[in-house]
Amino acid sequence: MRALNIILLLLLAMLQYRLWAGEGSISHYASLQQRIDQQQQVNDQLAARHARLSAEVLDLQHGTDGIEEYARMQLGMIKPGETFFLVVNRGSP
Repeated sequence: MRALNIILLLLLAMLQYRLWAGEGSISHYASLQQRIDQQQQVNDQLAARHARLSAEVLDLQHGTDGIEEYARMQLGMIKPGETFFLVVNRGSP
């Protein structure tokens, strides 16, 4: 009877160890959940970026207004006959 109690006690101790410290434990689960949350944030940021880029591609595919705006803003291009004015604030270097 005493040997059975010792075996049961050892079995309980092993199960408690797995619950609190081993793989699949509560702390292991919490760290995995934290990693999942971080990856979900990264995925959300990438999805938002993808949506912006998709909208920009559609805009560029379906009209010249988007292309003209991009050429003016990003490349500094002007139309023939236009005069370019650069306004500089006196306080800026």
